[in-house]
Amino acid sequence: MRGSIIILFCFTIGVLLGLYNLVPDMLIETDYSMYALYVLMFVVGVGVGSDKDSFKVIKTMNFKIVLVPISTIIGTYLGIGVFSFLQNKLNLIDCLAVGSGFGYYSLSSVLISELSGETLGVIALLSNISREIITLLFTPVFLKLFGKLAPVSLGGATSMDTTLPIITKYSGADYAIISVFHGVVLTIIIPFLITIIL
Repeated sequence: MRGSIIILFCFTIGVLLGLYNLVPDMLIETDYSMYALYVLMFVVGVGVGSDKDSFKVIKTMNFKIVLVPISTIIGTYLGIGVFSFLQNKLNLIDCLAVGSGFGYYSLSSVLISELSGETLGVIALLSNISREIITLLFTPVFLKLFGKLAPVSLGGATSMDTTLPIITKYSGADYAIISVFHGVVLTIIIPFLITIIL
């Protein structure tokens, strides 16, 4: 959880610095978020491309492995659909965009901020950080209630990195390949889904 706490701490410091006008005007007048997104997409591409095992999984595993990320997407969107009707602050499109981060808070929040504004970007950041923290804290509960694939789905895009250790600890080492494949697929499609939705 250290990584999530550091991100949340940096975000809080940024909010406080902006709130009390302690940031140089140059940083406020120039929008650096798109450049950060380009760098982030490059790093994600390098990470996916350099992990040769993630491509071997597609060849060696049964076709059913594809159903895991598809189920995560459908389940997330169904939950978001219900949530959007229980509140009146965000419309369904905004809710779907936020949920399309699938736990990848750094990528989704920057992309959503660029396409729809800072407010929705902050909501995406907090929502997706929450998804990762919930996975890290409540994996044993979800496993007991919903089975061994539940933590993989709950982790979303983070199932290939930050939540992978907790998933393999409770679901078993044989679920590591499924978890990595799941995370890679979601990471690749997040930018496309958010762009299409918004």
